[in-house]
Amino acid sequence: MSALLLASRYLAKYTALFVIGTAVFAYFVPQSCTFVKGNTQTLILGIIMLSMGMTLGRQDYKILAQRPFDILVGAIAQYTIMPIIAIAIANAFNLSPELTLGLVLVGCCPGGVSSNIMSFLCKGDVAFSVGMTTVSTIVSPLATPLLVSYLVGEKIEFALLPMIQFMLIVTILPVGVGSICNILFHKYEFFKKVREVMPGVAVIGFALIVGGVISVHGEKFLQSGLIIFACIFLHNASGYILGYLAGRFFKMSKAKKRTLAIEVGVQNAGLATGLCGKFFPTSAEAAIASAVSCVWHSISGTILANIFAWFDKKEAEETDGQTELKSE
Repeated sequence: MSALLLASRYLAKYTALFVIGTAVFAYFVPQSCTFVKGNTQTLILGIIMLSMGMTLGRQDYKILAQRPFDILVGAIAQYTIMPIIAIAIANAFNLSPELTLGLVLVGCCPGGVSSNIMSFLCKGDVAFSVGMTTVSTIVSPLATPLLVSYLVGEKIEFALLPMIQFMLIVTILPVGVGSICNILFHKYEFFKKVREVMPGVAVIGFALIVGGVISVHGEKFLQSGLIIFACIFLHNASGYILGYLAGRFFKMSKAKKRTLAIEVGVQNAGLATGLCGKFFPTSAEAAIASAVSCVWHSISGTILANIFAWFDKKEAEETDGQTELKSE
């Protein structure tokens, strides 16, 4: 078990590298990940969401009740900023319907499960981060399909009700089961160890989903990779900036502003990739955009958290220097 715990910590620490490595391997050895489709992909998504649910306990739900204004602001920011930016970028660059779909799907998904770790790294408000991720996930079975339908429904046909049902199965059900298990068994040593292993399992799940897309649509990525990455970069960066500014507008603390920036910018692109595979299996560009977002959001979120931490370190050094000068 100790070996599994160690492996889980390394996977959580080097998520982006592992996912990139899996994607590269899947490109050169496509048969390695072609099994990640259909019910298998749905099962993997459910396991990822189960790992998130296993981190939620009574205290997290108390936070939702104690800080309704912060959570409300965060949820509204998350489900307005990223979808609007996605469709604005699509219109500005005259993107194809498929690429527009991929960008909008990512923008309309709930917060990423790794955002809580990133908030911790940059000394953000971790409780706020957990609360935002929880609420955005709970409302996602309705919010995500309805937003996608409103933004791209005229260009791309899809079944709204089945998407809502699918999201209930892969989000609310596993998150609920994981949370109930955490509430009931959090004192047991065995459950604690299983819970510590789950982040690594989630990383492997994300990597397999990305690998599955690359194994099927890898050639398409080489054809339109530059424009896809440029749009994802702009979408993601805009989310960070506008999320931070939203926190500033509502006069939030520095920790809350950082958390809001990360929560808005880092989306559950793994879920978007799963939605592509389930409801838009022939939309190669949409699947690629979602898969690349999985990787890039992990990289950029970690970079942003480290930048925030660097500013804190520099500020502390300047404060110490001023204190020394005064003492002299």
